[in-house]
Amino acid sequence: MKEGWLNDDYLILFEDRNEALQATRDYAIAERIPGYYVAGLRSWDYFILCDASSRYFTVPTVPATTDEVKPYALPSGSVVLDSDSRYCGKIKWYITPIIFGGSPSDPENLTWINLGQHTEAVR
Repeated sequence: MKEGWLNDDYLILFEDRNEALQATRDYAIAERIPGYYVAGLRSWDYFILCDASSRYFTVPTVPATTDEVKPYALPSGSVVLDSDSRYCGKIKWYITPIIFGGSPSDPENLTWINLGQHTEAVR
């Protein structure tokens, strides 16, 4: 896994197929959005998905539904990310997700969790 900034997006990318498939299982993506695997996270709020044709898409982590899948242009080749120790190993999480009425501007609604906690929270 590698993580860091790519322009204005903080990305967490699963570097090999095994990591990606494990994340796909952990997040139960195949049950909700068949035909994709999780390639990473974009700005903490979106999955980066990949299909069998190696095309990339994003979908909100909550709710992850086929209706919300949108094309995404992940640069081809090896993606170089600017690391940022402030966020390494952390994922921003809204305690009450915005889709369920949580406020993105309320500091009491925001916490930082690790990847394992994130998979549980999303599921």
